[in-house]
Amino acid sequence: MLGVDSRVARYTWTVILILLFIAAIYKIGETLFIFIVALLFAYLLWPLVNFLDQRLPGRSKLPSLAIVYLLLLGILVVIGVEVGARIAAQASALWSRIPELLSRLEQPIVGTGQGIGIKIVSEIQQQLAVHFRDLVYPISNAALGVLSHAEILLFIVLVPILSFFFLKDGRVLLASILDRVSEGSRRNLVSEIANDLHLLLAQYMRSLVLLGLAAATAYAGFFAAIGLPYGLLLGAIAFFFEFVPLVGPLTSAVIILLVAGLSGFGHVLWIVLFLAAFRIFQDYVLSPMLMSAGMKLHPLLVIFGVLAGSQIAGIPGAFLSVPVLATLRIVYRQLQKKHMASFCQPASDPL
Repeated sequence: MLGVDSRVARYTWTVILILLFIAAIYKIGETLFIFIVALLFAYLLWPLVNFLDQRLPGRSKLPSLAIVYLLLLGILVVIGVEVGARIAAQASALWSRIPELLSRLEQPIVGTGQGIGIKIVSEIQQQLAVHFRDLVYPISNAALGVLSHAEILLFIVLVPILSFFFLKDGRVLLASILDRVSEGSRRNLVSEIANDLHLLLAQYMRSLVLLGLAAATAYAGFFAAIGLPYGLLLGAIAFFFEFVPLVGPLTSAVIILLVAGLSGFGHVLWIVLFLAAFRIFQDYVLSPMLMSAGMKLHPLLVIFGVLAGSQIAGIPGAFLSVPVLATLRIVYRQLQKKHMASFCQPASDPL
């Protein structure tokens, strides 16, 4: 009656609802990130839980979950006692030496002659001193702020609890979602997407942990062999940075070279060669072996996703960029598969 096309009004309301949904997701981003991390952590534990669940009597998952969580707690205690104390001691020693390392940066280079090489290196040293000071203090203040914030404790406590419920009631939750979808091709499509995502996330988390352990073990072992100070600490740093695609390994390499150079270590070139060789092995041999086919993304798409994710949500966005892109790829492939199936389906005979 008002001259408004009903189809245009329906599209307009659809766009408004989508924008409101995106705004709501943005507002609850921190809570959503906790649930996503808990889901990924559940997928990390799922193979062992599933293995025990198939071999223990009874239909309840509680015994297998209890065994896995007790085993995880025991591993954390052993690592904390045997390795964590040494890492904490090295971190404390390195932190106490930061003023001394900064003062070394600001000292002029000792060299003979006034050649162009000495001038270039001296200029690089001065710029490094300025930017290193500008970089270390904000990062240290931010790290202390995060560690002193109460939300980090809430995060550490909530993730295992939420993962427990994901592991215990995951199939029930999926069944309830499928029940809300009408039977037929649409339900089959949602079920196939869910199955692909299940395999993808389980493989992705297992691969990330194995890649992180490989990097930490190789780094710590090589640094101990050549006598680099703080080798165990640098290996632990490499483990955590391995979870952030592209940016993480590069950042850990920069930190390692800075610590080695400022500590007065005399074989930095060996570290550069080792980091380059290990990166080639990790990216072109080990990672393709561990990652599933569903995770294969073009490098340009990965770089775009990491940069876009970091701009949208910082480190959490960069961490989640690859699984989000892989999820979108799975949805696109399933929709394309459904479209091709409907397109190739022969028409019914009118006779």
